[in-house]
Amino acid sequence: MTNKVLIPFLIIFMLFNWTVLAENMSLEEPKLVSQKAYFAGGCFWCMEAPFEKTEGVTSVDAGYANSKVPNPTYEQVSKGSTGAYEAIEVIYDPAKIRFEDLLNVYWTTIDPTQTDGQFADRGSQYLTAIFYQNPEEKKIGEESKKILDESKIFKKPITVAVVPFQNWTRAEEYHQDYYKKNAAHYNSYSAGSGRKSFLEKTWNKKVYCPLRRITPEKLKETLAAQNNAKK
Repeated sequence: MTNKVLIPFLIIFMLFNWTVLAENMSLEEPKLVSQKAYFAGGCFWCMEAPFEKTEGVTSVDAGYANSKVPNPTYEQVSKGSTGAYEAIEVIYDPAKIRFEDLLNVYWTTIDPTQTDGQFADRGSQYLTAIFYQNPEEKKIGEESKKILDESKIFKKPITVAVVPFQNWTRAEEYHQDYYKKNAAHYNSYSAGSGRKSFLEKTWNKKVYCPLRRITPEKLKETLAAQNNAKK
């Protein structure tokens, strides 16, 4: 068989294989890439540890969210004039943990009823907020807040703001993982501010606990069952 005859067959063979390969690649499920979530809960030193210990979370950074001033510093934010929140950036694997689960962790790190800051820290930079980046996160955040409010775990209304995410600036390096780098001072601060005792008292053996991976949907079912049992 001459080369002139072989060449068309080779071209057809190669095209066929490329077509099959392309079809197989298109049938493969797309891999989920890491996603980011942003939360404000008062002093960012106290917000890193609970999320870093959560399965599915890749990393957590302390920083400033929604600043009106470009690249704000800690000194600027501390004055309360930048409009920025002390916050954390949570990078997570959506195949292992959902945004709803992150909210369950978030609720158990703060006092969601305080309106002037968090615990001993007062000022706009210490206010609480869930930052949403799309309509779905907004819906989940508002629903989760509503469920917690209706659970009556807290006697006061839940006042955490659900606001659009605007910008992010990573905090200075000495603030990152402060609870590890300066454990003694961190533990003293956490206890002295009232945060530690409040969280232990509020969440001890409660159903809405991240360690049990309780989602908002599951919480609804649990609370409904408890209410039915009381009737």
